[in-house]
Amino acid sequence: MAVDVLLGLQWGDEGKGKIVDVLSAGYDLIARFQGGPNAGHTLEFDGKKFVLNTIPSGIFFENTMNLIGNGVVIDPITLKKEIDKLKDAGHDLLAKGNLMIAKKAHLILPTHQLLDAASEKRMGEGKIGSTLKGIGPTYMDKTGRNGLRVGDTTLPDFKERYQKLVDKHVSMLTSLYGEVADFSEREQAFFEAVELINKFQLVDSEHLVNSYLKQGKRVLAEGAQGTMLDIDFGSYPFVTSSNTTTAGACTGLGIAPNKIGEVIGIFKAYCTRVGGGPFPTELNDETGEELRRIGHEFGATTGRPRRTGWIDLPALKYAIMLNGVTQMVMTKADVLSGFDKIYACTHYNYLGEKIDYMPYDICCVEAVPVLKEIDGWNEDLTGITELSEIPAKLQSYIDYLEKELEVPIKYLSVGPDRKQTLVLH
Repeated sequence: MAVDVLLGLQWGDEGKGKIVDVLSAGYDLIARFQGGPNAGHTLEFDGKKFVLNTIPSGIFFENTMNLIGNGVVIDPITLKKEIDKLKDAGHDLLAKGNLMIAKKAHLILPTHQLLDAASEKRMGEGKIGSTLKGIGPTYMDKTGRNGLRVGDTTLPDFKERYQKLVDKHVSMLTSLYGEVADFSEREQAFFEAVELINKFQLVDSEHLVNSYLKQGKRVLAEGAQGTMLDIDFGSYPFVTSSNTTTAGACTGLGIAPNKIGEVIGIFKAYCTRVGGGPFPTELNDETGEELRRIGHEFGATTGRPRRTGWIDLPALKYAIMLNGVTQMVMTKADVLSGFDKIYACTHYNYLGEKIDYMPYDICCVEAVPVLKEIDGWNEDLTGITELSEIPAKLQSYIDYLEKELEVPIKYLSVGPDRKQTLVLH
């Protein structure tokens, strides 16, 4: 057996949570492999809406196990709130026993969030657009070999280890920024949340995932954010702090590259981005505002308005190449209903050349989009359940994208609910 991977092909917010939820019944294990609580995976079913920040999106299926992998950074306070909110909604994860946490996953401390906010403040107009969740500083401690991991919470000297790292952070905040906000209340909440985490199954995730494969069980790796936010291959420095690509599934779960099976890439029928950084097809006009309004384009975690624009084919081709995408999902096709004309970026005008690939730098050097006009469709898609009901102009758009991207679009999402998903192939 192999691990299938599901990830975003744009700048995040493509609808990964919904699609993982749709597919979860067919898998034995859903494993989140990177990122932190800056992710907001929105799921809707049975008239209810859930936003998951750290917990994998297969959590609502009784026979599907869920793993927070070693590549994830965990804020215990946020995770506890998430667990408590699900319990209040009738989903007691401790009682269900279908959530496991990797011992090697790193912990976000209250002082990591202070460092995040101070760093962003100091950068002024050049700020990255961080969600201020402490994720960047936590990954910095991880690579600097200073971090605390979930498994450390079970050791007798955990509080001493915690204090040593906090003292380092306080020293940094004092010397670099001249201030340290009071975090005593959040610190108390941190230790209370750690107690709850320790009631769950803490596992050696690399052994667990490979054991599932040996037993012939099906595993789906769930990514967060999107390919264009990858720390190595995204629009650096306006990126996240982890590897959001298929390679990140290997390091974030402890699986070998030859154990990767299907790679399912998700993209919106248009494009969005949150935070700072380049966005070649961005629409700073009434059309962009209309896309934001109709698509409810506001961050599931932060509530921040998303920047909107037309679909970017050079960026998508780049993401497909990096990830080895074998099949795709197009979401939010319903949002484009009613636009007489829509557009696709086919090339960039870049340093006097017309190119169809993602160049080294689109931050300091502008990539001007070359747009192709495409007929839109007026039909409401939200109620369609059969392939025969897909409007001809939408089908033409799908056919065009498949030809250009050379990967089949297997699923089409026409609304936020679990049921509003069509299988095209």
